[in-house]
Amino acid sequence: MDIEKSDWVALKPQLPGGTHGEELFRRAVQELASVPSDPEAVRGVREKVAADLERVYEMDHQPFRAAITILCDLRTQGWEFRLDEAGVWIRQPQRDSRSPMLEKSRVRTAHLHERTSQLFQPPVREFIESMERRRLGSSGWVSIYSLMRDGRDLAGRLRKAVVLPDGSERWNALAESIDPYLQFVGPDSVCELTGLRLGDVWRYFSYTWTNVYRGVPGRKMWVLVRDRAASNHPVIGIAALASSIVQLTPRDRWIGWTAPEFLERLRLEPTRRWAMWLDRSLGNLIRALYVKDFLAEGLVNRRDLRAPSEEVATRLLQEAEWARENHRLFPHASRHKSAPHEGAWEIQARTQLFRAKRAEDLAQLLDAKRRLQRAGFTKPKADLLEQVLEDPNGQRAIEVVLRHMKAAHVGVNMLDIVVCGAVPPYNAILGGKLVSLLMASPEVIEVYAKRYADSESIIASSMAGRPVRRRPQLVILNTTSLYGVASSQYNRLTIPAEEIGGSPGESVRFERLGRTVGFGSFHLSRESVTQIDRLLAQSQKGRPVNSLFGEGVNPRMRKIRAGLDAIGFPAEVLLKHGSPRLVYGIALASNFGDVLLGKTSRPRYVIPKSKPEKRSGQIAAFWMRRWLSRRAEKEDVLRDVESHTLIYPIEHGARVVLPEIEEDRLPLFEWSKETYQVPPDEVDVGQEAEVWEE
Repeated sequence: MDIEKSDWVALKPQLPGGTHGEELFRRAVQELASVPSDPEAVRGVREKVAADLERVYEMDHQPFRAAITILCDLRTQGWEFRLDEAGVWIRQPQRDSRSPMLEKSRVRTAHLHERTSQLFQPPVREFIESMERRRLGSSGWVSIYSLMRDGRDLAGRLRKAVVLPDGSERWNALAESIDPYLQFVGPDSVCELTGLRLGDVWRYFSYTWTNVYRGVPGRKMWVLVRDRAASNHPVIGIAALASSIVQLTPRDRWIGWTAPEFLERLRLEPTRRWAMWLDRSLGNLIRALYVKDFLAEGLVNRRDLRAPSEEVATRLLQEAEWARENHRLFPHASRHKSAPHEGAWEIQARTQLFRAKRAEDLAQLLDAKRRLQRAGFTKPKADLLEQVLEDPNGQRAIEVVLRHMKAAHVGVNMLDIVVCGAVPPYNAILGGKLVSLLMASPEVIEVYAKRYADSESIIASSMAGRPVRRRPQLVILNTTSLYGVASSQYNRLTIPAEEIGGSPGESVRFERLGRTVGFGSFHLSRESVTQIDRLLAQSQKGRPVNSLFGEGVNPRMRKIRAGLDAIGFPAEVLLKHGSPRLVYGIALASNFGDVLLGKTSRPRYVIPKSKPEKRSGQIAAFWMRRWLSRRAEKEDVLRDVESHTLIYPIEHGARVVLPEIEEDRLPLFEWSKETYQVPPDEVDVGQEAEVWEE
């Protein structure tokens, strides 16, 4: 095989130690190439390399620690290595396009490695054991098992229901077997029936899924779906909504946020209304920026704001670069770890981080205004908009306004479903579809609106130097499948609106929008990120990424990329994990595109917002008729359901099974609280959503 023309990629790391360093690296790669992609086999190689580092080589260990930890992660995920006279080569796992089931198995195995690693962490194990330990509550002895449904009871009730003919008697019997409702997890909320903290309940069941849940900064909602039909209202499933990732091309094209599609829309509709949108949006965006310090220092003047020149934009960009470099050297992380107290937004705006962001945004917006003025757009008139659309400078200005309007709405009017699925025994009867459908309930829209009605947007307030509250109107949800092949949970998932009080002909559906490119960081472990962080901390230029809210999207990905660059690894290759996912969009409002563009502030909801709890019940009833009724007729399904019992010893699929652990099992190089911590909330807004399904 001609390796130069294959899909193998050369690894040419920049590591210390000269010949000794090169020898160690090649030996480590050779060891990894010779072992199977089994976690224990790979761990043996890691321990051997670590011992060699400590005993033999007098060199800067940290670049080697980071490099070897990353390579071990890749080998565990099925990446291949080889050596020859030309150097060291690496190849990503080969997708099995012939068999969707085999491809699903490959991706599932890759995710399970990190999930299993998480279950080895002492704090996680202590939490699991504490939740399973019985305690005396107000209604007797309880534990997390009190919130699992015994499958024998559920299967028995379903058997009695499905022998009845279709009609009200059958539907009533099914409703007596399962009676779902939504419960939203608050910071201090407690289960009234068991006394368990709802956050702990949600967290426990999250450990039963295939992949690891990573918190994201920004807005979030944890949801439990519970069952009134059984004692203690057991958990049917869990879900989590979080601030949407910023960049996702299939979704952006669907919304109307991509420049080519948006410009074409304006060419087809060059109306006065769109001209007013352009003029109003640009003016509001400029006015939303704090500029008192820029005016006082003479960086800009009032005339620049009315009729900007090319020089003022250049000056602002230079100022942004200077402030960004100052922030990198002196990040003052404590100032950014929490929202400023009341009246301190102006102080926050003047920090180097937000000074850089304000200067850059103002430069872009003033340059857009200059281009529009040069293209003849002096008033919001339809004929002038047509003129702008024929001018490349005008087109570029519109793209800038579009990009900033997207930034203003992406964190407010939309959320990502980042966790969604049913726990056993409900997963066997397509409970995952029920949980998914309930995310479109008006209850979710209402709770989101109430929870964030008075919230001050941290980024927008820091940019404006004053409190900014944006109306939290949820108009779409987005999600991605765990696998790159058809998702059984989301496939053809639709609710006719008239079934739940809406207008005939409309529906809420999980619409497949496209695929991701398979680019992300799930295949690199927390241990690798820890080693990268230590490597970057040694840089004389300061950390390029400090994981501060407002520093930029996707801090985890940017940190990993910076670490790979520091080692000399090809980031574009190693971050392409080769597991693309299907992208889905769920329109809650029929005019979601206009809301997300800022053209209107009045959503037209597909499901009426009145009586939200009743609408959730109607969604559950539709699920019973559409899916549960037929699924429960299958005896093999009911046997699966009744296999989940609460008789000791408990054999229940909703129980977290902890892997056996050796007493002296430690991380690769040394134990640290950084490595064995509970998952932090500082992770990636911009990474591909890691979605859990049944």
